Amino acid sequence: MLRSKGRHRRLPLAILVVGILVACFGLIAIYDASVVDAFRTFGDKFHYVKQQSTWICIGVAVALITSVIPIRFLKDNAHIFYGFTLILMVLVLIPGIGSKLLGARRWINLGFMVLQPSELLKVSLAIYLAKWLESERDLKQFLALLSVNLILIMLQPDLGTALIVIGMAFMTYYLSGAPIKVIFSFSAILLVAISLLILLSPYRMDRLKTFMDPTNDPLGASYHINQVLYSLGSGGFGGVGLGRSRQKYAYLPEATTDSIFAIIAEEFGFLGASLLIGVLLSLLVASFKVALNVNDKFDKLLSSSISLLFLIQIFVNLSSMVALVPLTGVPLPFISYGGSSLVTNFIALGLLINIAKRT
Repeated sequence: MLRSKGRHRRLPLAILVVGILVACFGLIAIYDASVVDAFRTFGDKFHYVKQQSTWICIGVAVALITSVIPIRFLKDNAHIFYGFTLILMVLVLIPGIGSKLLGARRWINLGFMVLQPSELLKVSLAIYLAKWLESERDLKQFLALLSVNLILIMLQPDLGTALIVIGMAFMTYYLSGAPIKVIFSFSAILLVAISLLILLSPYRMDRLKTFMDPTNDPLGASYHINQVLYSLGSGGFGGVGLGRSRQKYAYLPEATTDSIFAIIAEEFGFLGASLLIGVLLSLLVASFKVALNVNDKFDKLLSSSISLLFLIQIFVNLSSMVALVPLTGVPLPFISYGGSSLVTNFIALGLLINIAKRT
């Protein structure tokens, strides 16, 4: 019994340490992947590293804060956090407030940082769902709540975030005690909705065609995935060596964000990539351990939602890198460049630690 208690006391610290270690490794990968672009664009090869370092410090500080906030406070104010995030999701759609880039309006420029409200939505929705689903809810109520979020996300548009939110919310609803027939009904509705989104959007249809045949249009729609596969293939078993990636020289799109795993696999090879995946898996195992060991329904649903957020994002990013799923623009948690994503992940990590300490 004493040994078991000791293990549970070490679990919160282990979760925090693994999160920080992965983020620090991501910092090395970001420097390596961005040095050429940073020098060409900003005249400073450390530009991206400086920004990411700042966000890591902010993220760790926020994680420590959220790890000590009374869970009761979070539960009682879940509707306020969620409502505030929905307001941000509306503001980002307003010209002059939301920044538009490559046809998407997903960011609010605060001067000192660029905020992506959809990242905050993942955590605030997880907290709100944990409270909302403490009481029994039917499928119509759940779909109504989920639809509000999906409409705001797809107006940006951001299919990757929409899929993550759907997966997290759907599984949390199931864990709250929804009957199995509801799961099949929801799956059918989801399949129809995704099919319509693909059919009604030419660029999504192009991505689907690319997924089915990566050799189709290698200089156009298939260019990105082909460059990713070149990176993976070049790495071999042991990699080409730290700093020796060729794909980072403007060949691989989104080398510091969505595609950073390809650079890691190129330089560290199958061995290094497998080690990184193993560390991420250890974080997921620890996360789900927290969810399995709590008795309070709110704690269980919240810790499960956070664990599912990490799992879905890691799975989608890594699967898209090996062409198991179409490219959707989902960052790799704690590793990809980006302040909103990184700080949000640390907020979620802090909440997980908070719940783990109560076990």
